[in-house]
Amino acid sequence: MQVPLYQAKAEFFRMLGHPARIRVLELLQNGPVPVRELLNEIDIEPSNLSQQLAVLRRSGIVVSVRDGSTVSYALAGGDVADLLRAARRILTEMLAGQNELLAELRDTDTAVQASPPRR
Repeated sequence: MQVPLYQAKAEFFRMLGHPARIRVLELLQNGPVPVRELLNEIDIEPSNLSQQLAVLRRSGIVVSVRDGSTVSYALAGGDVADLLRAARRILTEMLAGQNELLAELRDTDTAVQASPPRR
């Protein structure tokens, strides 16, 4: 039985739903990165990083490349970098909207405090 597309998308986003995985993907946007550099950039235990990399590798989003004793990871394709850029744009728009609302609330609060009390 084939999984509906919306369910496959939900599983995809659930797979991305860990901060360490997102950070790994961000770090890989500019090309392959050795595991030791990933560890330096992400504040997690090596075993936890290994688990997160395994999830990403099994999903096909990243690939590992061995050069002697050094293992590096890279994005399997450019679409993931596009997705991360789109997420950044969406978050920027959301936060800008929240900042506008916050400014409006502050302006309203200031106006209420400045108005004379009613009798």
